[in-house]
Amino acid sequence: MLTRFLVVALCWLGAMGPLAAQPRPEWTTNHVPFRILGNLYYVGSEDLAAYLITSPQGHVLINENLASSAPQICQNIKRLGFKPADIKFLLNGQAHYDHTGGTAALKRLTHAQVAVMDADVSTMELGGHDDFFFFNDSTAWFAPVKVDRVLHDGTQLKVGQTVVTARLTAGHTKGTTTWTMNLVEAGRTYHVVIVGGSGINEGNNLVDDPRYPTQAADFEKTFRTLRALPCDIFLGAHGLYFDLPAKYARLRSAKTNPFIDPAGYQTFINEREQTFRTELAKQSGRR
Repeated sequence: MLTRFLVVALCWLGAMGPLAAQPRPEWTTNHVPFRILGNLYYVGSEDLAAYLITSPQGHVLINENLASSAPQICQNIKRLGFKPADIKFLLNGQAHYDHTGGTAALKRLTHAQVAVMDADVSTMELGGHDDFFFFNDSTAWFAPVKVDRVLHDGTQLKVGQTVVTARLTAGHTKGTTTWTMNLVEAGRTYHVVIVGGSGINEGNNLVDDPRYPTQAADFEKTFRTLRALPCDIFLGAHGLYFDLPAKYARLRSAKTNPFIDPAGYQTFINEREQTFRTELAKQSGRR
């Protein structure tokens, strides 16, 4: 059964992983919270990324991770000197248990609005029961949560002076969302991209899945969308996407912020698109 949850080219995709009941150590081991740039902070684990965008008018949290992650994320927010109660919006990059398992608990704690891309709303409110891939696997289900605000491709949320834009990058889930924003530091504007997910689960039917017949076309569009986004600061739903350990290790000593990585962003897209095309060609050849 474990095989089903392995990701194609695991070391590159980092998409879902093993059973919910047996999360990887890097999913639960805390990472020291830190400021990435401007008013953007990292508050996640060693691999499950969570981001806090702060302002005097309230904060935004992107990704609530596992059901067990809520206390961890709250503690990280407090260590940075902020209050979880000041969070106004709870967002995510994809409606899978490793990114939304803690949403219900954090909503109860903060009373923040849960805002989700339209195509993932039902999955959030049903706790994963209607996910096209994990609909019949209870280990991948999570606590249902009522969505307060439905997002669409291009929807913008404002927190203080920061505008966060939702970009539909479907395929991994029907409503996978990549978040973009512009941050200013030392008089320079940086384009930030937080990739919601672009990997293929082993066993995905890209050709004729009746539960998601447009999956291949959605992936095609996603790669075009990602490639067209201006990117200086490259981040994602998993630390594995953007080489979190190595970049964090260089953060204090490097003359240039190591998270400024437009070349790494393009490499990431190229590798995932190639993996997708290889798998699609293989499946198409068997039909």
